[in-house]
Amino acid sequence: MSEDEITRAVRQWRDAAPDLVLLDGFHAVKHALRFGADVRVAISGDKGATLALADELAGDLTDRIGDLVVEVPAATYRDLVPRVHPTHVAGLAVRPAPRRNLADLSRAPRTAPVVVLENPRNLGNVGAVVRLAAGFGATGVVTTGDMDPWHPNVVRAAAGLHYATAVESLPLDGLPPGPVYALDPEGDDIRSLVLPDDALLAFGSERHGISPELRKRATRLVSLPMRPQVSSYNLATSVAMTLFHWGGPPTAS
Repeated sequence: MSEDEITRAVRQWRDAAPDLVLLDGFHAVKHALRFGADVRVAISGDKGATLALADELAGDLTDRIGDLVVEVPAATYRDLVPRVHPTHVAGLAVRPAPRRNLADLSRAPRTAPVVVLENPRNLGNVGAVVRLAAGFGATGVVTTGDMDPWHPNVVRAAAGLHYATAVESLPLDGLPPGPVYALDPEGDDIRSLVLPDDALLAFGSERHGISPELRKRATRLVSLPMRPQVSSYNLATSVAMTLFHWGGPPTAS
């Protein structure tokens, strides 16, 4: 890369970073591109290594990544991306407009559930749930409370798969339409139920479970099988078990 290209990329990054989504790591950049994100700029501390990863893991994107990524000096990279991912590549992408996410979440008839996380507190857990929702083909993930589900740490934990599903923060009284199946230890055993495709699968906070308000709104309370004296599952584990019971996307023939 010429000095001019590096200078332009660094200036573009500094100007755009406050308003765009940080894609931290090769997989985040890969998934964002694969699922249609508008990636405005991408940088690497070692473009050769980035292209080798692309050849190995994302051959369909090698040319696009080669055209997009600008190699910058290692010190410059650390200055722009302080928490350096082991793959030493990062990008900045446009966040989808809330109206687009809301349209996807509210579309009828829905063919896959929406995962609702009530007032989650752990950024990594939320990212893991987004990754699960994308993998299972869920319609989207909705969070309530004050956590931004597009926080850089959430996007990092989700490996950029926010662009493969609809991710939005909404108030509890603004949830998409559909029957609410809320996870609660006092609910009916999930193994005895069929979860409808248009369900809202609701999970309480990691520490306190579902709120009285969500409990009151629930169409049905659902419990996961658990050995006596075991207190709880991790949030992402609970979501995975529930989505697996729902069924997930059709398998390729």
